[in-house]
Formats: sequence, C-alpha cells, structure tokens
Amino acid sequence: MSSSTTARTARRRTLRVAAAALIATAGLTLTACSGSDSTGTKAAATSHAATSHTTTDMGMAAAESKAGVTAKGSSPARTQPLPDGSKARITKLGEQHYRVKIINRGAVLATLEANGKDTGLDANGMYVVLTLDGQVHAWMGGEHQGPGTFKLAGGWTAKVTKAGELHYRAQIIGPDGVVGTLDANQHDTGGVANGVYIVLSAGGVISSHL
Repeated sequence: MSSSTTARTARRRTLRVAAAALIATAGLTLTACSGSDSTGTKAAATSHAATSHTTTDMGMAAAESKAGVTAKGSSPARTQPLPDGSKARITKLGEQHYRVKIINRGAVLATLEANGKDTGLDANGMYVVLTLDGQVHAWMGGEHQGPGTFKLAGGWTAKVTKAGELHYRAQIIGPDGVVGTLDANQHDTGGVANGVYIVLSAGGVISSHL
C-alpha cells in the first residue's frame, strides 16, 4: 500500500472515530435531559405527583401532578388561598377535567390534574385534594405514618400497608367493611369518601379532613 493510500485510510478512520464520539455525546445529552424531565418537582420540595393509580368505588382517584401550559379552550383560571399561605390557581380543561397550580411568591411549586377522577398531594405537611368537579380542599396536620391502622375523620378507618419502595396502599374501611383503596405508587394520591378528604403519600403518610 502506498503512503498516500495509507494516509487516506488513516484520515477515514479518524473521521469515523470522531463521528462515533459525537453520536455518543449526543445520546448522553438526550438521556440526561429525559432523566431531568422525568424527575419533576413536588410542592414545597416534595415529588411532582404524577400518575398514581387508585382502586376504589367511592370516587377516590389517581393523582397526577405535572408541569405544563393551559390547554386551548380551557376556562379562565380562578384562585383560592391555601393554609400555608400559597395559592391554588384552578383551571377547567374540560368536562370533569381540572388543573391546579400551587403558587407561592410567583413560583409554581406543584401541579395537580384531575381528569375524570380526584387527585391528592402531600405538600410537606399541607394536604391538598382536587376533585373531578374542580373543588380544592386543603388542610394541615392530622397525619399518621404507615404501615398501621388509623382512625380517620368522619368515622373511617385506614389500614395502610407498604407494597414496596415509595409504594403504599390504604384500605378505607367503614362499618360495612372496605369501601375503597388508595394506591400511592411512587407518587401521592387522594380522594373523597362521603365528604371526608383523604391524602396518602408515597412515603406512607395518610391524613384526612372533614
């Protein structure tokens, strides 16, 4: 092989190595961005409460909290003060579809979205339930740390069990037995039982309010 042929071959190999390195770097950057987006934020430095599933026959619901812009055709937002001094900005997105942004000093701390089902959030000791008809109920205190069996407001009992890491379930029990189950899997969840608002966090904290 001539020296000129050897030089061309070396250059081609150099270009191939450089191109491969560029592709690898681009893939790493894309992965890092995806991971950052999936982490999210939670109100007052907790989680961003997305897609937590609830099995129930009493209107308890999956909690989903995610950042985003208001959808086209949504109704004008209304605001409501919350017990910790922050505000809830409530927007109707559709039939039984509402979004709430929890805002403090102009910063969005968390977003709850109820789409056909209720949703809930433990915001560092402030508990928030957004119902499927756009009502926001928030309170502070009254929490219990699971696993265990605890008395709730309204005469309900909650049996909280740990299903895995950041995964707790709560059976809601009345005089006639279990009426529903909250399932907080990696994210908080909440619902309403005959006028009693309940939040279960992914860390096993449960609180209720009448």
